[in-house]
Amino acid sequence: MEKTVEKLYGNKVRVRVCGLLKHQDSLLLAKLHWGNNTLWAPPGGGVEFGEDTITALKREFREETGLEVMPGRLQFVCEYLKPPLHAIELFFNIDKYYGTIVTGKDPEMEANSQLIKNVEFVTFEQLRVMKGVRHGIFDFVDQPAEIMGLNGYFKL
Repeated sequence: MEKTVEKLYGNKVRVRVCGLLKHQDSLLLAKLHWGNNTLWAPPGGGVEFGEDTITALKREFREETGLEVMPGRLQFVCEYLKPPLHAIELFFNIDKYYGTIVTGKDPEMEANSQLIKNVEFVTFEQLRVMKGVRHGIFDFVDQPAEIMGLNGYFKL
């Protein structure tokens, strides 16, 4: 599986869009698993050539969560640079959503090699103790709920 991730996403800069969907004291996260790695991260994915970022974010949410979303403002940018992976991630607030959450599929992966294992609202308290298996952007805040107030550029 790790070779598949490296083959698909490695040795190039990938522009990604991610959505911050807060509901009460929770944030919608996708549980990703490959090889021995697990990561809980806001839903999102790569922008395709010729596709604007808002359209990409709506598509990624539909693919990964089954939800139709109305993205809000750009909140912050996170750069992940750990060769062979390099991603520029644009995090947007999600203002509204419609539908029922389902664990979606990543169309770039084979059916038996899906990275997405679960999609659910995770409370900020649960997220606080998930160190090591949550997106690195959470390391820039003292409390996970503060993610909603981040602005600017962050490098992992």
